[in-house]
Amino acid sequence: GIMLANVQTHRSYHFSVRNIAICAMLSAVASVLMFISFSVPLMPSFIKLDLSELPALLAAFTLGPVEGIVVCLVKNLVNLFFTTTAGVGELCNFLMGAVFTGVAGLIYQRRKTRRSAVVASLVGAAAMAVASVPLNFFFSYPVYAAAFGGMDAIIAAYQELNPGMNSLLGCLIAFNLPFTLVKGLVDAALCFLIYKPLSPVLHGRVGKPA
Repeated sequence: GIMLANVQTHRSYHFSVRNIAICAMLSAVASVLMFISFSVPLMPSFIKLDLSELPALLAAFTLGPVEGIVVCLVKNLVNLFFTTTAGVGELCNFLMGAVFTGVAGLIYQRRKTRRSAVVASLVGAAAMAVASVPLNFFFSYPVYAAAFGGMDAIIAAYQELNPGMNSLLGCLIAFNLPFTLVKGLVDAALCFLIYKPLSPVLHGRVGKPA
């Protein structure tokens, strides 16, 4: 009985250490990806696309929703050292990423099939897109407005793309919501492409017989 308990304790410790190591690895990759951002067509130039939620989604599918959220947290803590928004941008990025990976991870955890992973990704991306509107409206954009010359200047950047835009809320719904949805879907598509090749590493099966 004592020997069995020791084996079980050793196994749980082993898996705990492995999970921490995988989270650390994916957090490091996410932190680097957060630095690599670029402008996209049909969006104001101050809005950038990055793929830093991809490692967090991998963590959520491999380990669970909590680990996915942890990766989102760590990458934003790292980027706090380079913030230009007094941490507000990082806070909103973390909250949106946490919604995405948390929702996707919870759904996938209930039933681990490929179909479930697709549904989880779609629902998670949609939830992140919806969450982006209040988070940007109440937190991010007041800070951006102070940095970029006032809210009128922010709205003017959207009006260059669509002259009919005359309110921040309208801009966020018409531009940022679909942009965030597409961002989530791109992360999900890349996750499906690389998950299988990375699966032996993520699940600790490297070097083990098939």
